[in-house]
Amino acid sequence: MRGTTPETAMHRRQLLAAAASLAAPAALAQQHQHHGAELRPIPPAADQYHSLQGGTPHHITPDQAAQRVTDSPAPAGPPGRWVSRAALPIPRSEMAWATEAAGRMHVIGGYGEGRVDRGYHHVYEPAGDRWFDAAPLPRGANHVGVATLEGRVYAFGGFIEQNRNPDANGYVYDLTSDRWTTLRPMPRPRGAVGVVPLAGKLHVIGGASAPTMERASVGWHEVYDPKADSWEMRKALPGARDHVGIIAHEGAIHVIGGRFNTFEYNTGLHHVYLPARDTWEERAPLPTPRSGHGLVLYRDRFFAMGGEGGILERGVPRNAKVFGQMESYDPKTDTWQHHAPMPTPRHAVAAVTIGDWVYVAGGGAVLGGSVQSSIHEAFTLG
Repeated sequence: MRGTTPETAMHRRQLLAAAASLAAPAALAQQHQHHGAELRPIPPAADQYHSLQGGTPHHITPDQAAQRVTDSPAPAGPPGRWVSRAALPIPRSEMAWATEAAGRMHVIGGYGEGRVDRGYHHVYEPAGDRWFDAAPLPRGANHVGVATLEGRVYAFGGFIEQNRNPDANGYVYDLTSDRWTTLRPMPRPRGAVGVVPLAGKLHVIGGASAPTMERASVGWHEVYDPKADSWEMRKALPGARDHVGIIAHEGAIHVIGGRFNTFEYNTGLHHVYLPARDTWEERAPLPTPRSGHGLVLYRDRFFAMGGEGGILERGVPRNAKVFGQMESYDPKTDTWQHHAPMPTPRHAVAAVTIGDWVYVAGGGAVLGGSVQSSIHEAFTLG
């Protein structure tokens, strides 16, 4: 932020967070609901950014801040507004999205504290603007695909090295007991997958797989049946890719954006899967091609935020972009528009909708996985 010290910026963000708590919708201030097992409250992080190398505090440099872009080619929609919320307990990224269960956000796995193979499981409660520590994944990983089905949280795949060396693991988390149970593994290992529930099953689509040194994108489409603890194959995603956004809506599955192998080859491709015909069709592409973006269903529209793109040559960024665009899609008209961008552009974020708010926590602050953030911002059209 030009003309502002990191300490001043952090103080300003803390003041905004306090004001946002007072301005939160009345619905979020209602009496605490029963969410399952009693979890241990955990305070927000004191640091906004950590470097992965050493897991130490970090201040964004002018060159890193210059990576941020927010312009969108889509027509303007209602701007909406963003507010600061309680920071993640530690700066984190590459957890590969998040999931909502019983009115809370579950953020699972990822990079943090100088590691890429921890089983982090932090849970955010909007009503109290606070975080809890929940049972960690049995095997830590990054880029874990997560989704909620019938009140249980599922986690599939992930990488045990930095964005490579995939697992085939599957787990289910029970909110009542705060416990993970091992499932039948995926037929093939992969990370950075899209996972979405539909008609009582979980569709696991795309991602990147082995061999580790190639880490190539795949279009695999496998479906997990929780009742039978079994897998079946469906028609593959056209245009194999990973780090996609995924949503189920009105009996169909939308897969939007992502990358072909690396963020140097981002795409705006938008495919919709029609299960009755076991086929895919194209829809209007994402206006800003990107990968590692969040994608949520909010007010019957799909909202895409954040992401990254560019080139890393031996760790040195070139044409680096960390996106802050907030673009939304109307499935009725097959059109896109843009809204107020994220105050702090990030990629590999945790993003969910709860009530009339979209919560976006953590994420990478620069191209690649070298800097994690604890920043947590929420968007509403209200």
